[in-house]
Amino acid sequence: MAKADLIPLEGTVVSLGRGGLFNVETESGHQIVAKLAGKMRRFRIRVVLGDRVTVSVSPYDPDRGLITFRHRS
Repeated sequence: MAKADLIPLEGTVVSLGRGGLFNVETESGHQIVAKLAGKMRRFRIRVVLGDRVTVSVSPYDPDRGLITFRHRS
């Protein structure tokens, strides 16, 4: 799927899962299981509990996504 087709959502990391998965809660209260995007892994950007992040979600599976940006706090 092309990057232009993904839907960006903002949320907060609420828990860390195994294998590099994160549970992100959006402002609307929706829970998303997300993993780090490739560039974030490449540049070793750390994401910890409580961080504000941008998650790109596919319109076909809105329960899974990619963390594409960590906001400064």
